Amino acid sequence: MSNKTKTYAILGLGIFGSTISKTLSDYNYEVIAVDSDITCVDRVAEYVTNAVQADITDIEQLRAIGIQDCDVAVVATGSHLEDSIMAIMNLKELGVPYILAKAKNKKYMQIFEKIGADRVIRPEKEMGERVAKQLVSKNIVDLIDIDSEYSVVEIIAPEIWVGKPLKDLNLRAKYGINILGIRKKPKEHLSISPNADYVIELDDRLLVIADNTVFKKFDKNFN
Repeated sequence: MSNKTKTYAILGLGIFGSTISKTLSDYNYEVIAVDSDITCVDRVAEYVTNAVQADITDIEQLRAIGIQDCDVAVVATGSHLEDSIMAIMNLKELGVPYILAKAKNKKYMQIFEKIGADRVIRPEKEMGERVAKQLVSKNIVDLIDIDSEYSVVEIIAPEIWVGKPLKDLNLRAKYGINILGIRKKPKEHLSISPNADYVIELDDRLLVIADNTVFKKFDKNFN
């Protein structure tokens, strides 16, 4: 295993697991993708480092694949409680440093946390919250919660900011907002760490990080 690149194990190759596998591979990470269904394995084989048909509840099969050498493992079988529990316990036994598990409901989430998953996510719930936050603000384009306190958000620059240099807006001191980057159009290259003299233009998109309370009141504060 390379010292420079993390290796990820994805256990369960439904839509969620397959998407993670492909995305990590696109970023040139080493990915071991595992599922008991050969159809799912074949679907990801062309872009992952190693695609294997195996039983994720069988620790010896996981050991033979080399899962114990991975830095991160994702248990992506969320709706199959027993399989997920066994997979998490196997990963703990194999000494995988970080385990992320998908859960379909709060009950599953609590169980996975108790048996040792480092992080448990509920994709539909989290995406629903993310979409709702976008819908209630005309300025928020995209939002990623980092934790319960902070989020990274892409916003359309409020009109009252247009024509003013960043140093005059003083967003960090006034609102606790830190600007990570600016892009002129959707999907365009993000300019990282803009100069304090940069003057905000109409329709600029700003990637910012701030306390969640700032974004809950975004439209009221800045429009």
